[in-house]
Amino acid sequence: MIERYSRPRMKNVWSEDNKFDQWLKVELAVCEAWAELGEIPPEAIVKIRKAGYDPERIAEWLQVTRHDMTAFLKSVAESLGEESRFIHLGLTSSDVMDTALGLQLTQAADILAEDVAALISVLEDKAVEHKRTIMIGRTHGVHAEPTTFGLKMALWREEMRRNAQRLAEAGRNISVGKISGAVGTYATVSPRVEELACARLGLAPDSISSQIVQRDRHAQFLTTLAIMAGSLEKFATEIRGLQRTEVREAEEPFAEGQTGSSAMPHKRNPELCERICGLARIVRGHALASLESIALWHERDISHSSTERITLPDSCLALDYMLSTFTFVMKGLEVDVENMRRNIARTRGLVFSQRILLALIDTGLTREEAYKIVQDNAMEAWRGGKSFLDLLQSENRIASRLSPHELESLFDYEYYLKHVDAVFERLGLARGG
Repeated sequence: MIERYSRPRMKNVWSEDNKFDQWLKVELAVCEAWAELGEIPPEAIVKIRKAGYDPERIAEWLQVTRHDMTAFLKSVAESLGEESRFIHLGLTSSDVMDTALGLQLTQAADILAEDVAALISVLEDKAVEHKRTIMIGRTHGVHAEPTTFGLKMALWREEMRRNAQRLAEAGRNISVGKISGAVGTYATVSPRVEELACARLGLAPDSISSQIVQRDRHAQFLTTLAIMAGSLEKFATEIRGLQRTEVREAEEPFAEGQTGSSAMPHKRNPELCERICGLARIVRGHALASLESIALWHERDISHSSTERITLPDSCLALDYMLSTFTFVMKGLEVDVENMRRNIARTRGLVFSQRILLALIDTGLTREEAYKIVQDNAMEAWRGGKSFLDLLQSENRIASRLSPHELESLFDYEYYLKHVDAVFERLGLARGG
């Protein structure tokens, strides 16, 4: 279990106490519906509203019944007396379990939505703060052209906004209840009872069900969580890369007295981001299990139940932890602006190769001719440690087309920032910077 990683609110959602609380809430909502329809006497419903359960008695009964719902119902019956005959009237276990699960998943989704909003806010702040903080952009892990750290943060912010939309959609699809009886035909409980009970619970009645709420809903929820975990893994992997000794452009927070290694006192490891990457694998695996739970025998079998006792709580617990941890990392992220500048200069001007290429094409050269000239000099600079600008200025094939001043003017980092403001405006992040 991943309980030890999560914060208290999410742990409480998946506690045994909350599960039983939601079961009782569903049972009472159904009784209220029956009473509204005149099937439970007014004096009985008054007493039923005071029903409760004893966790210890449930555990004792479970040893006898080997069925958690019947053990729960026996404990509830002990709190009522003869009025207990109205509890679970016309229901099957999954009427209660799946409807209560919808309540728990709604609670979990609400917490995750708050987590996502908190991370988006931090990413927005970082994006604005570093809007024009120039750094090297890398493709295939190799220096490409300059970008800004703010654009990187804005990119992550937009991905998390999409994740917020996915979570909201998945949350709506999982916030359903079903009170439709043993195989979903309403033979022993009317659709009106379902409507009234679900309205009390704040859930939408499932449009049609078998013995259970169909598991494509749960699969959508868990695959959404897996996508979110994948985003966090992507972000954390980037921080890990930027924290490498050879790069040192960004680092996780490192507290006074913190240690990175028992053997090497100098170590400052990106262990929080590594932890996020590891937990993403767990959530992805649970998503796969949820996809395999869509196909059940006939109206329902029990193969999904055992997996969901692990996949649903653990995925929510893990993602809650991952979101809060990465928000902490981003709040305290150490950004080395000077090292970003130094790293751009490591290739001695090669980052401007495309600008030279385009300038030569503008003079009338074909793309192939211009590319060959620029690449020849770029490879010499790469291998020989020479200045790219110096090589170009001594290149006869260029001198006849571009003056030394024209060449030098192409080596300008500000060129890569000319549309940053437009991107931020499009994202609604035009403040500050």
